[in-house]
Amino acid sequence: MKLPHIPPYKTKVVEPVYFKTKEERAAKIKEVNYNLFNLHSDWVVVDLMTDSGTGAMSEQQWAEIMLGDESYAGSESYFKLIRSVRDIMGFEFVAPTHQGRAAENILFSAVVKEGDVVPGNAHFDTTKGHIEFRKAKAVDCTIDEAFDTSIDHPFKGNIDLEKLEAVIKEYGKERIPFINITVTCNTVGGQPVSLANIREVSELANREGIPVYMDIARYAENAYFIKTREVGYSDKSIREIVTEMFQDVQVVWMSAKKDGLVNIGGFIALHDAALYEKLGQFTIIYEGFITYGGMSGRAMGALAEGLQEGVEFDYLNDRVQQVAYLGEKLKSYGIPIQDPVGGHALYIDAKRMLPNVPQSQFPAQLLGIEAYIEGGVRGVEIGTLLADKDPVTGEERFPEMELLRLAIPRRVYSLPHMDYVAATMANIKEKSANLTTGLKIIKQADILRHFTVQLEKI
Repeated sequence: MKLPHIPPYKTKVVEPVYFKTKEERAAKIKEVNYNLFNLHSDWVVVDLMTDSGTGAMSEQQWAEIMLGDESYAGSESYFKLIRSVRDIMGFEFVAPTHQGRAAENILFSAVVKEGDVVPGNAHFDTTKGHIEFRKAKAVDCTIDEAFDTSIDHPFKGNIDLEKLEAVIKEYGKERIPFINITVTCNTVGGQPVSLANIREVSELANREGIPVYMDIARYAENAYFIKTREVGYSDKSIREIVTEMFQDVQVVWMSAKKDGLVNIGGFIALHDAALYEKLGQFTIIYEGFITYGGMSGRAMGALAEGLQEGVEFDYLNDRVQQVAYLGEKLKSYGIPIQDPVGGHALYIDAKRMLPNVPQSQFPAQLLGIEAYIEGGVRGVEIGTLLADKDPVTGEERFPEMELLRLAIPRRVYSLPHMDYVAATMANIKEKSANLTTGLKIIKQADILRHFTVQLEKI
């Protein structure tokens, strides 16, 4: 008999879950203006809002917590982090930050100015927010296949070279501080970018004299998909693939709360000494001294270890298999999702799930609310709310896809939790024909509104 697959770890600490009734959850979500971010976590049964900073650390990482050197300058924990980044990624200079959006703030303060244009593959919400906050423009050059959830394409995160060339021709390379590649591409469904595409983009960028930057929050998961989906890489190790991913990239930034396997942390890594020095000025203003950048010594030590664990194939294989398991369960119940399943989350197509709710009434947000009321499952909307209004015209922006993301924390939930989530969504599908009206906004921020928006049912 073939032995079944089991996770490459076992549980040492448990956290209680509190159960409320549907009626209590319905009253609570109304009380917090239908914003899932406003819920207290003890009102949530299975929390799939994000995989960012929500994972479980290993015993080796907890050992680093105890060993943390909290010296203000030149902490040994800092040098552990530097050695780990150099070992895995090959970059000479590393600027720690407390999380990914802090890295964006520091990096973009140094390189993005008003009137600039940053092309890339479906920029993440904070990335686009930081670009637009500086009165620059983010231009999406993702391949068209990414926006059809029913198409099975192995690398839906790829950049369309013709779109990219058109952007360079329209705006001129002088207005483009860098080309941004996000791996994996969260906004289109946690979809990977192929090594062939990274090389093609880099070759085009080199011809035009434009640097390539990379958002590497989920770079290890991207390397896993290259190994398992791209021809010629099945015998390569994750580390070997990571080396090839970064060989033509000038700068990377990371929210280490994902593939760094920690609850807080991030960094910018690069080869350019002059740019590193410039980044240091902004680090001191916004984060702290350059050898801790908003992180504690214990957090840097845990990250140094987490980066090593995050490129282990057995861990990545278990991680992706759990996500795929939930994907197959959802599809077996007729739930429309972004295919193929990505590395960190399931993305439910709200347009297909709730066809009677207009996009102007935020169907993905409505689906998230229904999932919370039905089973206490908390996801997050990746759709019209997240897209924000156009900062120039003030008009509502309607993205091509209206998705509910169910992001799975690393090393936290079991397969029965995935069964529970799938059953919750199946119950909603049974009544989906009766869901015909959505939500309207009663209060919103000028930028990144989905975090604090207040809504009411129509």
